[in-house]
Amino acid sequence: MFDFIRNHQRWMQLILLLLILPSFVFFGVQGYSSFVSSEPELATVDGKGITLGEFNNARRAQLEQYRSMLGAQFDAAAFDTPGFREQLLNTLIDQRAIAIAATKGAYSVSDETLRRSIAAIPAVQQDGQFSPERYRQVLAAQGLTTTAFEQGLRRDLTLAQVLQPIGLTARVPTDIGQKIFALITEQRTVARKVYALEAYAKNITVSPEDIKAWYDANQAKLVIPENLDVEYIVLNEEAASKDVKISDADIESFYKQNEARYGQPERRRVSHILLEVPASADAAAKAVIQTKAAELAKRAAANPKDFAALAKEFSQDSGSGNQGGDLGWISKNMLVPQVEEALFKLKKDEVSGVVESPFGVHVLYVTDIQAPSIKPLAEVKEDITVEIRKQLAAERFATMAGKLTNLIYDQRDSLKPIADALGIEIRKAAGLTREGLLPLAQRGAAAMPNEAALTLLGNPKVRQAAFSTEVMKDKLNSGAIELASDTILALRVGAVHAPKVPPLDQVTEQLRTMLTNERALMAAQDAGIKQLDLLKGSVATEPKDFDPVQVVTRQAAQALSREQLEAVMSASPTPLPRFLGVAGPEGYTVLWLSKIEPGSAPEAAQVSQLQGQLSQAWGAAEQQAALQLLRESYKVKMLPDAKKLISGELDGAKL
Repeated sequence: MFDFIRNHQRWMQLILLLLILPSFVFFGVQGYSSFVSSEPELATVDGKGITLGEFNNARRAQLEQYRSMLGAQFDAAAFDTPGFREQLLNTLIDQRAIAIAATKGAYSVSDETLRRSIAAIPAVQQDGQFSPERYRQVLAAQGLTTTAFEQGLRRDLTLAQVLQPIGLTARVPTDIGQKIFALITEQRTVARKVYALEAYAKNITVSPEDIKAWYDANQAKLVIPENLDVEYIVLNEEAASKDVKISDADIESFYKQNEARYGQPERRRVSHILLEVPASADAAAKAVIQTKAAELAKRAAANPKDFAALAKEFSQDSGSGNQGGDLGWISKNMLVPQVEEALFKLKKDEVSGVVESPFGVHVLYVTDIQAPSIKPLAEVKEDITVEIRKQLAAERFATMAGKLTNLIYDQRDSLKPIADALGIEIRKAAGLTREGLLPLAQRGAAAMPNEAALTLLGNPKVRQAAFSTEVMKDKLNSGAIELASDTILALRVGAVHAPKVPPLDQVTEQLRTMLTNERALMAAQDAGIKQLDLLKGSVATEPKDFDPVQVVTRQAAQALSREQLEAVMSASPTPLPRFLGVAGPEGYTVLWLSKIEPGSAPEAAQVSQLQGQLSQAWGAAEQQAALQLLRESYKVKMLPDAKKLISGELDGAKL
């Protein structure tokens, strides 16, 4: 219900990113005070530099995260933009400032806090419970040991203590939450009449003289910048896997070697009743609790169908008690040893006796058992094929990349021998400028049909290479341009086109459309304003030629545009009814606001939820302000190489 609040908290997620960035991306707290390097420095924090090498490490780590999230849709070139590079550099600066503050403040994290933090990570849980087996699998998949991960997490949690308390202590008062809820749910009844430019365009006449006059007066706006016709080759995973053949024998062999990956251990659906034993309890108190647990075990064993009702009434486990004691599916190494040992001795529909653990005393009930199983080959064949193809493609890519790098420097005057040797196609494009590709309409007869290459050729590394002296003027092949860990491009310039103003006949229709729309928009606005003036001077009764009335709120715009909704919701509640006018890019709208009513009375839970969201937003703003103070306190400076890096002039990917 409060999506619009969350939409305004995206920048808060950046703060959280700064606090809990994966530890293997950055240097440790102590490393900040001792790091020395001769690499180019991009910025300084408290007099200590952030180097190009650090930036590249962080960039590679983030790209790998995006790759794992997006899978086949991942395109590294799409992330190699000035905005991405600037954001990542600022993230490194903020992380450095936080780390220095943590060092100077001597922050630390206890073993218990670390344990609870790991157990709360969803990726290492199974059916809502911490799974040691899944924990080890997740770390192994990332190439991490438990020691390395826990040291890194402890460091991250230490850094989080610098800003996190600031955000957690922010609290919006209840009355503010109630007032904002009232604004969110307030209902306004409105009708509208749209004067759309399309309705007026048919009556607009743009003469050849009008077009010629605009063309002559606006030559600078029409200049097509210097641009190049290029041919290029791309080596990527697709090219490397083009001729990969995978036999059924290969698939079967892989399946047999990795059966454990496709299996599922024995699982048991478990419910329990927990009675807590306070640490301060003496022997007599413990005996009372034991007796009560034994009585519950006896009642449950006599009638297992009543177990859920007993758990709801007596269990002190707040998480499972309301669910009838249900803990979900449990496999080995998920529970504490005392409970697990008793659990796996039970049969289906059997109730245990009293089981002691560090959490108290339990009564266990096994509602179902799933035997160990392995997915059949037919079920996982497609996944195995994809994985083998990726492995083989990665091996071929490495070989082909080395071959490409050697060939590109041995053969400087043509791409064809290189393309033939590697078995990849030569592609062509027209209209490459220093800022990217020209719009399709300006590329002429040689326009590139495949718009998917926009991202590749729009990369600043590609443009920098294309406009270099040896490539543009000497007409030599570029070097191997690494756009990502699995994408390499090489290009050659054909024709060089000097800046020019296109001839009038080439842009006549474009200018005719533009001038027609401009004049139609003015006509629509004039008609709308004239009608609004007439309506304001009359009795404000419901107009007959307007669209049907609709009820809108700040969350539900119905058919209104953003500009129209803003005008309606910001209008004064008196007098009513009243007429409003709104100009927009597609015409002019006259609105009839006839009624304003409060929304439904909020429930306490709704106000509480909204308070929490507002408090988070407020806390995030205070965290951002505190982070800015840290940057000022530690005298953050952006160095000249930072600007080069952001623009793409400084290429650190090869380091």
